[in-house]
This record gives sequence, structure tokens and C-alpha cells, in this order.
Amino acid sequence: MIGDLEAAYTQAVERAGASTVSISVAGAFHHPPFRPYPRRGIGSGVVLDGAGHILTNAHTVDGAERILVGLGDGRVLGGQVLGTDADTDIAVVQIEGDHLQPAEFGDSDRLKVGQPVLAIGNPLGLPGGPTVTSGVVSALQRNIRLGDGDGLQVIQTDAAVNPGNSGGPLVDLQGRVIAVNAATIPYAEGIGFAIPINAARSVATEIIAHGRVQRPWLGVVGYDVDRRIAAYYRLPVSQGVFLVELSGGSPAVAAGLQVGDVITSLDGHSLAGVSDLVEALRGKKIGETVEVGFERGGSRKLRIELGTRPF
Repeated sequence: MIGDLEAAYTQAVERAGASTVSISVAGAFHHPPFRPYPRRGIGSGVVLDGAGHILTNAHTVDGAERILVGLGDGRVLGGQVLGTDADTDIAVVQIEGDHLQPAEFGDSDRLKVGQPVLAIGNPLGLPGGPTVTSGVVSALQRNIRLGDGDGLQVIQTDAAVNPGNSGGPLVDLQGRVIAVNAATIPYAEGIGFAIPINAARSVATEIIAHGRVQRPWLGVVGYDVDRRIAAYYRLPVSQGVFLVELSGGSPAVAAGLQVGDVITSLDGHSLAGVSDLVEALRGKKIGETVEVGFERGGSRKLRIELGTRPF
């Protein structure tokens, strides 16, 4: 039994390791007392396909003026950023090369808490190829803000994710990539976060096709309704999204939503707060009409056609 478990782990690492790359970046020059030198960084990535698309974190390549991608077979190739997405901290790098080994991908929607996982990457940029740490899926649908966007539901794991692992794969025991390692919490022991691969691949597809991610847009800014806000504003509900700002020319304005309204549902699904609204909109398409339930002196509904989110 122990031998079978060891074989599962080692075979998973061999499969995923062949498609794991290192990413070295050089950015803008710093100016120490004596002479300027380029800012350098190190991260990891995953080979998406045979066309040379590399999946990694946006923060790994942010500000990069030069990118070098180290492949599992020892080759080092130059790369360029096709596009980044701050909301999900996902980026796609393009390299030119033959005989690339694309990763195998799993289904992150089918993950379970307690499932064994392996984190592969290039911690601290140390030589000798990618390394591996093991752990389990500690929690699903954690909501954290990785970049400049609205936040993202991520996977929490206790597999060690060190500096340099960012952008590398989190894999299951079949060697299938189920998430992209993204962040750790400073001073916390054994807590790391990874972007679900279904979301990461969807973003990467948009970047490859358009150079950026096109998202549906409602055009509202709000706060989570809690008991304190409900009492202060004498709201008739204890959860939802309390609107404090509407973007000019947005679908929300055109439909008649107002500051002070509380959005309570989208297409019949109740919303506890802003994160629920963000996730619900992620599943919609530009131009799609949605039913928004809200409170304004009583329960009301509006049908709103979603626009394209400005950049």
C-alpha cells in the first residue's frame, strides 16, 4: 500500500514536472547609491499548449522588460507577455519553441476538502529544476483580493508555497493541474492560496484571443449589508449589496437603479454580499439580460442588459 502511494506521488510529479517552467524577469532599473541595476524576479509557470503559451501569475511578470523561460528539458527561451488580468492575477507568456510538453488539466469544480495535492515550482529561484511540496485542499471558495480587481474565490492549501512558486501548478495525484499557486499569508504557517484552473484557463483563453479579458458589466459600487449597516440606514433586509455609487452611462443607471438601493438577488439567486454579486456576474455574458431583485421601499425587480466592463 505504501509502495502504491509512493508511486502515485512520484508519477504525478514526473507528469506535471515536465510541463512546469521557471520564469525569470528583469524590470525597470533601481538606483542605489553607486550605480543602477535592473530589478529581477523569479517565478514559475505551466505550459498551456504546443503553441508556446505559458500560464503564470500576473504579479510574476508585472513590469517585466525581459523574460526568460526555463523548460523542463533544460532549454531557456525568451518570452513576451501576451496579456495580464489583475482581477484573477493570471497572465499568459508567449515563447517560441518546439517539442513543448503541455500540462494535463483537471476539473477544479470537482475538488473536495481533504484531497491530496502537490505544489510544484521554483522556490527562491534555486538551481536544480522544480521542487515539490505536498499537502491537502484545506478549503474551497475562499475569497481574497489577489490583484486590483473585485476579489476571487480561491483554493486554500497547506502545501508549502514559497517565493518563486507563484504561477506554478497545484496538481492532483494523477499529475493533473487543478490550480495555479498564487499567494501566501505572511507570518501564517502552512496557508497558501491557488487560483482554480477552470477560472485560470478561461482567463487565459480570453487573453490569447483578445489580449485582455472582456467581462460583463453592471456598473455599481456597494457594500455588504450587515446588521450595523441595516440598522443605521433602516434597511428592511440584513444581507445584500447596498449601492453607494453608480457609474455614469452604466447598464445599472440606464435601467433605473439608484444609490441607496439594496441588490438582494440576481436571476432569482439570493446575494449575501458583494462577493456573491461578483461571482454571479462572472458566470454571465456581455449582452445577456439578467433579473436584478432589489429593495427600495419594498421589493422590486428590474431586467438589465449587461454591458462590457470598461478598461
